Amino acid sequence: MTRQHDMIIIGSGPGGYIAALRAAQLGAKVAVVEKDHLGGTCLNRGCIPSKALLTAAELMHSFKHAGKNWGITCTGEIALDWSRIQKHKDRVLRQNRAGIKNLFKGRRVEVIEGAAAFEGPGRLVVTPGKGDPVRLESDRIILATGTEPARIPGWPEDPKLVCTSDEAVHWSDVPRRLMIVGGGVIGCEFACMMAPFGVEVTIVEMMPALLPGLDHELGSGLAKIFKDRGITCHTNVKVENLQTGKAGLTATLSSGTSLEVDRVLVATGRRANAHSLQLDAAGIGTNDRGFIAVDETMQTNVPGHYCIGDANGRCLLAHAASAHGVAAAENALGESRPFDKPIPSAVYTFPEIGAVGLTEQEADERGIPVSIGRFPLSHLGKAMASQHTEGFVKVLRHRETDALLGVHMLGHNATEVIAAAGTMLHHKATTHDLAEVVFAHPTISEAVKESAEDALGLGLHLPPRKVITAEAVMG
Repeated sequence: MTRQHDMIIIGSGPGGYIAALRAAQLGAKVAVVEKDHLGGTCLNRGCIPSKALLTAAELMHSFKHAGKNWGITCTGEIALDWSRIQKHKDRVLRQNRAGIKNLFKGRRVEVIEGAAAFEGPGRLVVTPGKGDPVRLESDRIILATGTEPARIPGWPEDPKLVCTSDEAVHWSDVPRRLMIVGGGVIGCEFACMMAPFGVEVTIVEMMPALLPGLDHELGSGLAKIFKDRGITCHTNVKVENLQTGKAGLTATLSSGTSLEVDRVLVATGRRANAHSLQLDAAGIGTNDRGFIAVDETMQTNVPGHYCIGDANGRCLLAHAASAHGVAAAENALGESRPFDKPIPSAVYTFPEIGAVGLTEQEADERGIPVSIGRFPLSHLGKAMASQHTEGFVKVLRHRETDALLGVHMLGHNATEVIAAAGTMLHHKATTHDLAEVVFAHPTISEAVKESAEDALGLGLHLPPRKVITAEAVMG
């Protein structure tokens, strides 16, 4: 027997579950197919568990510097209880899964457990872990299957020695020496996490700088902070060879350096997790990177079939998936509205990184004339008082139109502060608009206003800019 639904969503991560709730809110009879825990990678192996661990790491970092920074001395031992940190993390995951389950119950969203595969356009077969397959049909299907970590062929497969972030957030212990292959967002977050726990951390990044996908000043600024903390960063370097031995692993780098480590974390990117869907049976196309191709409404090449979040490769961020989910659900149920919203990036190192809009590199590549404003957090009263003076805000302004193009921040609570800039970009504000906003004092967020003023040459808390005039020479 085949079961009919107004909409079927494959995957219950931050894209899938939000799409399901929005579709149900609009009156659709919705089913969600999930082969694992509710919440997807973000909740179970990514965003949420890593933040639970990072919070403990930042607290440990603060304890270690409390005497120097704030005059608070602990005379007892500050010890790591990794098992209790893991128990806290696991409790948070259970609470969030239960929250999604209750939201589904409240909207009468049906959850069907198992792995989905297409039998044709609009037709699915779901194979559960136990029991008989279930067949489903719908004119509207949203794929929200996410991505999985990339692994390096030929390297040891023992997850106790070489692993990805999927395993790392659930480690039963921490290594003494850790090599992180990849200096992107995941690699930098884990480096920041592990160092306060006494782990000797080394990052190996094949690109010239850390965080190569973000504005170049963010990666270089974070690299300086990592150096001060004893985190070693090898950039513009590859791992040529990795061998196991009695004492752990030996890595040979393209620079000729040899590293002895206990564990390796591979953080070299992610790939589409759609290989088991039998997309060919439905005629759904993928791009040259294996991601599911979609148009601006999130629809695939097959009418009524949509793809959101990581699986379409447009932006591998949880909040992008949620925004895609709302757009796809609305478009599938009768809207005709393209998705075109600025997506902020958040990196949970400490200090944090927040960014939205164009980077300086992207503006250069597009030939856009820009003026750049910068403001160091060390100039802020709040930063000085709280001993959070590391970092800066950088604003990109279109020199001819005054359009606000991008805002990039390295600093305390940057992932919260960047929301203000995201709001301005969403409403296509000018740089003057941002500079005229009144920010509360004393706050870290004042640096956003100050950098906008600097981009306009109107800053009051920075030395006056030097004006260079050139005289024409008559021949």
